[in-house]
Amino acid sequence: MNKRQKDILIDCAIVIVVTVIAIVSMINFKDWVNRSEAIRAMQHLAQIVLRYRNEHGAVPPQSYVDSIRENLEGHVRLGKLIYRAQWLDLESTPDEILAYSEKNYRSFIGKGFVVLRLDGTVEWLDKKKFQTILNQQQTPLEIQMLQK
Repeated sequence: MNKRQKDILIDCAIVIVVTVIAIVSMINFKDWVNRSEAIRAMQHLAQIVLRYRNEHGAVPPQSYVDSIRENLEGHVRLGKLIYRAQWLDLESTPDEILAYSEKNYRSFIGKGFVVLRLDGTVEWLDKKKFQTILNQQQTPLEIQMLQK
């Protein structure tokens, strides 16, 4: 191979490497944005739930959450929302999980859940930590109903 052919090969390799890095970066960025939007939607839901609790003294029913869900900022990124209000009672602690949505990203973010706690805090939990917390909080009846 002469010098010109080597230069062309090196240039092609550089273009391929830069393209792969750009694609991987864009996928990670897209997943980061999607997760941020899901968290934002859950935070908006948290504000509405806290306002409802202050006015009515209890968390809103499932029907109320279903009716406002479409109006949440970023609701499309939230995905399937599981709302646990029917399983919470007066003895529930502020750190009980009130609502959650499972997210599965192929990038460095991975699998996890956007979680709304009873006190209004919203956080991202990896799948293993979430399952541990939820298993401690679920009743056998709730587990049975979710399996149907």
